[in-house]
Amino acid sequence: MGGHPDRNAQFENITQLKQDYLDAGNLVISMDTKKKALLGTFYRNGSLYTQAAIQMNDHDFPSSATGSVIPHGVYDLKRNTGYITLGTSHDTSEFACDSLFQWWVNEGIIHYPKAKSLLILCDGGGSNSSRHYIFKEDLQKTANALGLEIRIGHYPPYTSQYNPIEHRFFPHVTRACEGVVFDSVETVKTLISRTSTSKGLTTIVHILDKIYETGRKYAADFKEIMPIVFDTHLPKWNYRAIPQE
Repeated sequence: MGGHPDRNAQFENITQLKQDYLDAGNLVISMDTKKKALLGTFYRNGSLYTQAAIQMNDHDFPSSATGSVIPHGVYDLKRNTGYITLGTSHDTSEFACDSLFQWWVNEGIIHYPKAKSLLILCDGGGSNSSRHYIFKEDLQKTANALGLEIRIGHYPPYTSQYNPIEHRFFPHVTRACEGVVFDSVETVKTLISRTSTSKGLTTIVHILDKIYETGRKYAADFKEIMPIVFDTHLPKWNYRAIPQE
């Protein structure tokens, strides 16, 4: 696990961005994708009460699975609420942006109707990689569709554990699903929907049954004409997608 010379500077930058957004009445969310889970009668860590013994496979071989489920999460820092989109295809940048879109139209715009900009805190890899232009292209399309400015703040390499969703939301999702067999997407939805805490955390779950293509490339001229605005300070991790008419 390596460090990065700009690590501390980016943490200070994220702290300031969060404060600026909250002071201005805008919203701050954290997003990430949990590990894909196979569907089928596979053993899962944890314990639960049952009326009879449950037989299951002790190895989760993909060839024995009936499908898979990919939970993409959005965590609202101010309201302490989580939103999970369950995908059944692949964890791509398009899936991440579709999950963001679903969260905004179903939750975000209801609770923040006057918001002018959205700050997203996320890791630097995976479907929302800071290095991939396909994510920036899909993000710009999402900003255009929502008519909302989207600002991204990536956490530095090897620091994903500090992303709020990782310690404020995902551990509770894991706890809600312990020991239960993931025999269908509907079962996973029911389990995750129960995620809550004594401090008021609530969870909404949506199934997105859409096929996503892997290996997509961004448009040939996107880098030359993209409207993405990069910050002058640490631009590789901080930039904005401004909606275009």
